[in-house]
Amino acid sequence: MADLKLGSKGDAVARLQALLCLAGLDAKPVDGDFGRGTKAAVVACQAANGLTPTGIADEITQATIGMDGEDKTLTPDPVIANVDEVVVRNIFPNATSAWNIHTHLPHVLAALKGADMDDRDLVLMALGTIRAESEGFEPIDEGKSKYNTSPDGPPFGLYDPGTNIGKNLGNLYPGDGEKFKGRGFIQLTGRSNYRRIGEALGIGNTLEEDPDRANEPELAAKILAAFLDNKRRMIKYAILGRDLAQARKLVNGGSHGLDRFEETFRKGEVLLAKKDDDDWLTG
Repeated sequence: MADLKLGSKGDAVARLQALLCLAGLDAKPVDGDFGRGTKAAVVACQAANGLTPTGIADEITQATIGMDGEDKTLTPDPVIANVDEVVVRNIFPNATSAWNIHTHLPHVLAALKGADMDDRDLVLMALGTIRAESEGFEPIDEGKSKYNTSPDGPPFGLYDPGTNIGKNLGNLYPGDGEKFKGRGFIQLTGRSNYRRIGEALGIGNTLEEDPDRANEPELAAKILAAFLDNKRRMIKYAILGRDLAQARKLVNGGSHGLDRFEETFRKGEVLLAKKDDDDWLTG
């Protein structure tokens, strides 16, 4: 195992951070970036285990926290067979109707399964993301807010070219902010994301040419799965380290809806564990 130290980046660092967190040491955020917080956690780990506190996670330090063992994030924990309307109704208390769950849940589960994401953490990540973005369990348009529209500006003008946000979203022309506003279960936002996800789904520039299609339920579910799939390794490590805030940030870029996301994820864990035990959820 290569040494990990200040400036190191990548999956190995994220796994190190997650395992340090599991050992009761604060290495958050679990983001794959070895910064000063991670170094402090490594120093604490080394001191607690009689090792020289260098702050460099060498082979011995890594073995001490289990990095020489199986990486459990690589072994899926299938749960889709146990995710039904009853489970989802219990974790979506503000769903506008049971019809939404009945109609859209099959698309979401099919998309996750099709992306080889039948795994407890990834399924709960998807459900938590939907609740954070659309409590009604339906694909929706992003609403105007102070985060996307200035008081005297055009709708979603803060996403237009000429702004830092618009530049980061790959928007090119005036009006792109509104044209490529958030849509779907995951609030896909920005011209570059519409293009990238369309290419990932094998539908070319369909989404870029007709962005409203991101709200079509079956396609919205596939977009959700594709977006999460692109970040699955880092999501899995963040969840392993119980850093749900970082898992949310990997999707949203911030903390919008974090309280709903965390509540959904944790309640879902409990419900699925009980369902595994005795299939108590019926009707």
